[in-house]
Amino acid sequence: MVRTEHAQEVSTGKRFEFGRNWHRFLTLLDEDRIAAAEQSLQRMLEAERLDGQRFLDVGSGSGLFSLAAVRLGAQVYSFDYDPQSMACTRFLKESYAPGAPWTIEKGSVLDSTFLATLGQFDIVYAWGVLHHTGAMWDALRNATSLVRDGGSLYLAIYNDQGSRSQRWKLVKRAYNRAPAVLRPFIHFPIIFYHEARSFLGDLARRRNPLRRWKTKKTFRGMSVWYDWLDWIGGYPFEVAKPEEIFDFYRSRGFVMTKLKTEGGTLNEFVFTKGPPRVDPPGHWERQEQSKAGMSQRPRFIEAP
Repeated sequence: MVRTEHAQEVSTGKRFEFGRNWHRFLTLLDEDRIAAAEQSLQRMLEAERLDGQRFLDVGSGSGLFSLAAVRLGAQVYSFDYDPQSMACTRFLKESYAPGAPWTIEKGSVLDSTFLATLGQFDIVYAWGVLHHTGAMWDALRNATSLVRDGGSLYLAIYNDQGSRSQRWKLVKRAYNRAPAVLRPFIHFPIIFYHEARSFLGDLARRRNPLRRWKTKKTFRGMSVWYDWLDWIGGYPFEVAKPEEIFDFYRSRGFVMTKLKTEGGTLNEFVFTKGPPRVDPPGHWERQEQSKAGMSQRPRFIEAP
């Protein structure tokens, strides 16, 4: 059923084939990229090891971060809506961790019946996934039930940049509706334009213009080229302001322990699940009227 729905959405231009892009990315995978993925989990989760912890990879994509969690000692459960993403994740397990405690299944974070079969996890990881479901706020809500009390929720959500985000949404929609043979005429000019601007900007600042490509590999193990294709084609596409995500999870008993923004395009969050919060009567009215109340919001720090 999931495979049929996915194929229909792709054929009608309603969904990008993320799995096909991940399949191509895996041709670049090496030990350095895997180590970089491990280090990114360690940084954001502030843990050297994940021994014995149950780790849920929501929308596993290439499977790289499921593999990273396995190598850090976690018991991993991966699922994805995209059949080719599932195939990529299974390939990584067979190639790098055939005997690991690592379960891989097809499923959707929008399917409450499926989610109810999973139980709860110490770490729920949904990096760059929920804004591509077509029902982001439902997906964000569903993720809450998957985290055990005291557990962590690690998210990455596209930042709401107003009209700029709306323009990109139109580009993404047009890209997915275009015949496959015409898509290079869309993505090549876009990539060339932005990369040329970055290249010239780096030269003007006397920086190595190739540093971003190297940094992308060492920071999360990713690839600038395949990230560009994912960005241009990534549809469905939704966005949220960081304070919206903060307020959404705060009202559900989560405490934000870490936040990082990435050039204004993407925000990464780590939340810890606590008991549901019950605000006293008049709390929100006082917050709106009090500058001191507003200052209690976390500071949003731009990533280097």
